Amino acid sequence: MGGSVMTVPLLRRKGLPMAEATAMANPLSVPVALAGAVVYALAPTGPAGTGRIGYVDLTAGAALLLGSLPAIALARRVAGRVPDRVHSAAYVVLLVVVLVVMTAVGL
Repeated sequence: MGGSVMTVPLLRRKGLPMAEATAMANPLSVPVALAGAVVYALAPTGPAGTGRIGYVDLTAGAALLLGSLPAIALARRVAGRVPDRVHSAAYVVLLVVVLVVMTAVGL
């Protein structure tokens, strides 16, 4: 979960359709993710290991990137055809699922 958790509801409240709100919020996550990655990569007490820079696991990052690229391509084609109400409800369901999982694992 990134900055879009706060940005999307704000943009929706300002009257933007869900597709536009998510499209505008996603690029805002990039600077936050980069700043966090740099901080964790430069952490002086990061665990040593192959494929790691500080606390950043490059193998996991590559796997996430490879898995997300096809999903992004698919979402770009489908998002415009999903009704706004369905898109909005799916976003809320996603947030609830993340809440339940984070609560279950004790984060």
